[in-house]
Amino acid sequence: MQGKIEKRGSIGIIWIDNPPVNAISHAVREGLVSSVEAIAADESINAVVLACRGRTFMAGADITEFGSGHKPPSLSAVVDVISASPKIIVAALFGTTFGGGLEVALGCDYRIALPTAKIGLPEVKLGIIPGAQGTQRLPRLSGVEFALKMMTTGDPVSATKAQSVGVIDRLIEGDIVEGAVAFAEELLANNAPLRKIQEMVIDPKAYHDEYFDTFRQTIARKTRGMNAPECAVRAVQAAVNLPFKEGVAFERKMTRECVADPQSKALQYVFFAERQATKVPGLPKDIELTAVNAVGIIGAGTMGGGIAMNFANVGIPVTLLEMSQEALEKGLSTIRKNYEATAKKGRITDAQVDERMALLKGSTEYGDLVDMDLVIEAVFEKMDIKKQVFKTLSDIVRPDTILASNTSYLDIDEIATVVDRPERMLGMHFFSPANIMRMLEIVRAEKTAPEILATVLKLGKRINKVGAVAGVCYGFIGNRMLRGYSHEANMLVLEGAAPEKIDSVLYHFGMPMGVIAMGDMAGLDIGYYMRQNLNEGDYDVRTSFVYDALVEMGRYGQKTGAGVYDYEPGNRDPIPSPITQKLIKQAAEKFGIEQREISDEEIVERCFLSLFNIGCHVLEEGMAYRASDIDIVYINGYGFPAWRGGPMYWAEHTIGLEAALNRINQFADRYGRENWTPAPMLERLVAEGGSLRDIQND
Repeated sequence: MQGKIEKRGSIGIIWIDNPPVNAISHAVREGLVSSVEAIAADESINAVVLACRGRTFMAGADITEFGSGHKPPSLSAVVDVISASPKIIVAALFGTTFGGGLEVALGCDYRIALPTAKIGLPEVKLGIIPGAQGTQRLPRLSGVEFALKMMTTGDPVSATKAQSVGVIDRLIEGDIVEGAVAFAEELLANNAPLRKIQEMVIDPKAYHDEYFDTFRQTIARKTRGMNAPECAVRAVQAAVNLPFKEGVAFERKMTRECVADPQSKALQYVFFAERQATKVPGLPKDIELTAVNAVGIIGAGTMGGGIAMNFANVGIPVTLLEMSQEALEKGLSTIRKNYEATAKKGRITDAQVDERMALLKGSTEYGDLVDMDLVIEAVFEKMDIKKQVFKTLSDIVRPDTILASNTSYLDIDEIATVVDRPERMLGMHFFSPANIMRMLEIVRAEKTAPEILATVLKLGKRINKVGAVAGVCYGFIGNRMLRGYSHEANMLVLEGAAPEKIDSVLYHFGMPMGVIAMGDMAGLDIGYYMRQNLNEGDYDVRTSFVYDALVEMGRYGQKTGAGVYDYEPGNRDPIPSPITQKLIKQAAEKFGIEQREISDEEIVERCFLSLFNIGCHVLEEGMAYRASDIDIVYINGYGFPAWRGGPMYWAEHTIGLEAALNRINQFADRYGRENWTPAPMLERLVAEGGSLRDIQND
């Protein structure tokens, strides 16, 4: 039963028991109201502890109620009842206290917590704001700066940090409920007052409009294109300038605006899509997993080192293998520098740097990988090299060792032909920089055993990655689509759109950077050397002409100080290059391409409808289980704005499937069907009035 009351002397304990995370369901809300009202009328109870069973305090709203409306009482009404209590209420926080759970705690008079607890208001990540008085209560208690940062980032903070700003009154070691009861008894013994946050006042003189404008500037880059952060800022501004009840009314207005905003619908779609991506059709829930307690990584370069950090971060020992001592020492040194840079930013301690480095062992001998549970290859993208690596591994490691390639493009099935027991082979495609990017593309080969796939899916979550399963094809999901996206951008350049214009349009669409600038950052030489292993008919020589010429001039991108763009020493800001402009003109003349004025709208449609159409082909071929998996890959692997829902969601919900198909056909007629052939699946969906969510591969 929700809201069950227990008595310990004169202290009443209201128990919330709604596993697994004590989500604030309708039953919980009703139980809280009835329990608080019952205790208010019970003269034998002098103070109250609000406690939760299980592994966490209330972690937020019940996601099963998303989109279905909430039955009364509303959470704000629940907070009103708690905050109006004539008896002291102490919230006992542990685990995660997020969203509505924190708002409930802010309705209480006092809050204690275990040192390991975390609090947060992550609503902005769903395109909304705290809507149960959180925007009004938190700044009154913690101060405006802390509240603004928490609400606009959505990131959690530690109980220690929360105590430092007054949100947590005391940290308790040991049993949190016993500690809360003792704390409540201490409050009664000291005749402590009721402490009602709604009665606290913020000095408006300390927070003029200029203060909030300055704050907006500090978050502008991170929140670019998003509406919810601005609504949160305005709501906190109301907490400063308005009486409490009027501030709550303004918060309600902002909440309604956010809920009606298409961005919120897109972000909620992404929220559920990330959870759906790890659910593989036909994979039993009770499948036996392989324990992964030791990991080997072949290659200590940029990718290998970044991959290693993911495992060290969660306490898994790693053996890094390189072919030379010099390369090994360079790789380990780079890892240490990355950790030390993170420590300087205050995100980890110096002690944690040493702890994580201690988990990393370097080696130049394959024999040191013999007892690994998982070995990941991160060497140069050449098939013969990778096959040699796995042939050697197969002869050395245990028969049950999982073997994974970090390849971005190559055929996992072909690599697996040299492996004894190929059922233990799959792809683990990390995105660069591997220690930062959240995406993990898990490539299921033809013979990959279900238990191996399930193990790696679980492991991905353990190392804090967003996992999605792809089938074996050139580039899998992400890079296969990127190829079409890049092709259209490069054709647009030849047709008359300057590189800087294309990058600017894509940036303002919401991408972290334009695709041309991205090439400069990654290195133009990567694509150049890849093309050396292809036949001319395997790629478009028109779009490679400029890049090949730049590489042959020694212009590889940012790492050489010049690529498509010029760069000043020590500065990565791109500068339009006369050299590139001359090469573009030469290419257009060579291939008979007439240059013209190109609109921003055409750039958006050509680039992103190309992404969408190829995504439809990927789905049609069964290389992804569902359209939402494709969206997850592009959001977490390439920075597609989550508030647009991903390229598949964007095309369906912003343009519409029928309109998107019409534009694709128009582009096919104008530019050729080689890159613009509509996916038959898309044609069927439009003809039948269907939706992408109807497509579920198995």
